[in-house]
Amino acid sequence: MDALLLARIQFGFTISFHILFPALTIGLASYLVVLEALWLRTGRAGYLTLYQFWLKPFAVAFAMGVVSGIVMAYQFGTNWAGFARFAGAITGPLLTYEVLTAFFLEAGFLGVMLFGLKRVGPGLHFLSTCVVALGTLISATWILASNSWMQTPQGHDIVNGRAVPVDWLAVIFNPSFPYRLSHMVVAAYLATALVVGGTAAWHLLRERDHPLVRTMLSMAMWMLLACAPLQAVLGDLHGLNTLQHQPAKLAAMEGHWRPTPPGSGVPLILFGWPDMQAETTRYKVEIPRLGSLILTHSWDGQIPALSSFPPDERPNSTIIFWTFRVMVGLGLLMIALALWGNWLRRAGRLYVSRPFLRCALAMSPAGLAALLAGWYTTEIGRQPWIVYGLQRTADAVSPHTTGEVGFTLALFVAVYLAVFGAGTAYGLRLLAAGPQEAGDDPGPGGAGEARQPMRPISAAQETHHGD
Repeated sequence: MDALLLARIQFGFTISFHILFPALTIGLASYLVVLEALWLRTGRAGYLTLYQFWLKPFAVAFAMGVVSGIVMAYQFGTNWAGFARFAGAITGPLLTYEVLTAFFLEAGFLGVMLFGLKRVGPGLHFLSTCVVALGTLISATWILASNSWMQTPQGHDIVNGRAVPVDWLAVIFNPSFPYRLSHMVVAAYLATALVVGGTAAWHLLRERDHPLVRTMLSMAMWMLLACAPLQAVLGDLHGLNTLQHQPAKLAAMEGHWRPTPPGSGVPLILFGWPDMQAETTRYKVEIPRLGSLILTHSWDGQIPALSSFPPDERPNSTIIFWTFRVMVGLGLLMIALALWGNWLRRAGRLYVSRPFLRCALAMSPAGLAALLAGWYTTEIGRQPWIVYGLQRTADAVSPHTTGEVGFTLALFVAVYLAVFGAGTAYGLRLLAAGPQEAGDDPGPGGAGEARQPMRPISAAQETHHGD
């Protein structure tokens, strides 16, 4: 392995951790808005209890997302100095806008959201929850604007070998931005719905059948039923956009090496093994013409073949062929789970069907896994470009030795597994505890709990002794 490949692995490793936590904070923040709105509208204490329960995992995910995001920002300067010099005039302001409009907004209201439930009026607290949720969406908007510009750059000039913005609206609203932003936000909602549903299924399988647990499962399945089919539509639109602006990526995703005769249509390769050296997809199982129907919405439409691109401009089809199929396969399972849950709801067996509950539990990490698979498809599919068509990844890396990058990569792996492993374990413990049932003593502490102590000493249990 050379320094370039190690630097790419390091960035991929760190972003794989980072992207999971913001996705959960996006979904959980919106879920908390819904729960608090239902509590204020109906007055039912159960919604407040669920709010308090999910506020803790949200806080853990938010904290780990901030920590991992800081590391990501530093890597642009340490490992990708060439990219910073070339595109810093565009990506730098976009990331600064994210800090100014989203991070400061979240930081200003997060404390009220976490600890102000009994210290401010319900209206102000609900406003704080809404602002934090809005901040997560604004943050995603700026991050996706920056990354989408790297995929489909426009609104710039090249001056002295550097990309200089000339039209900020064109930079932000580049051709792939709307599809990537909507796809990412819905993916975050799907991942959160599956985690919430999996948590409820875990408790129901352990005979912890409680109205609050049933409410969690019901809300999760409604969200899954709404978002999973929507994500399929957004994915189709995103695919059409990719065909137009990044045809080499689409050809690699489909393992399509050779042009098909006019009028014959492109087959859909379900499974196979793309061989980059032999320039063919081995052991393929395909359905005639279905590729044309899905990719071009016509019976005999054509897509560019991977062999029509120079070898040094082809993405690694062996990898993204399978990451794409993992994402699509998990998406189809989500749709199936949502339809199954809807059928069981109509039959009155949603909360008691153990096969369904086991599947819901098994699918709880599927949203996060699909999100990672989709991200790998997007980023690896852009190669060998770091800014598509403008700068190659090999020209963007910092001049480090293989040993230097290898040492920092090993250090990152050790620290990340320790820190984020502990954080994830703690988050799972919170989920395993389950929401407090009505009438239980809520305890003296914890973010957002009714008896959050005013002073540290107040957390001690009072003991009264007779004279």
